Amino acid sequence: MKFINGDPKISFKGTFEKASNLKISYVSQDTSNLKGTLRDFAKLENIDESLFKTILRKLDFSRIQFEKDISDFSGGQKKKVLIAKSLCQQAHFYLWDEPLNFIDILSRIQIEDLILKFSPTIVFIEHDESFVKNIATNTINLNSH
Repeated sequence: MKFINGDPKISFKGTFEKASNLKISYVSQDTSNLKGTLRDFAKLENIDESLFKTILRKLDFSRIQFEKDISDFSGGQKKKVLIAKSLCQQAHFYLWDEPLNFIDILSRIQIEDLILKFSPTIVFIEHDESFVKNIATNTINLNSH
């Protein structure tokens, strides 16, 4: 996932080509760098703050959380911030690395509903079989032996 997203720290041999103007929206597993207010985060990420907060409300964020520092959020809340950011971005391709880490069942259902509503072209890694069954149109099973 990091490699496809263009992480320069990932070394590889061979050829990888992607369209020069391809816009990818990436949701990382790592939420440790999130900090500041949601307003500041939206500005930094150049996304529409109103849409961002609307999506967060659909993911059960209370208005009180809008004034808190993101670094004080739970792991699940931080993951929701990344998912909402991604859904606010105009992209050709959405790349999500284990989006349901720390996410409760109700939120998983809400995320499914948002994905089905927005219908993004998305590649994701996820261990939640129910989510995969409800969202994926194709699957690739990777087994390590």
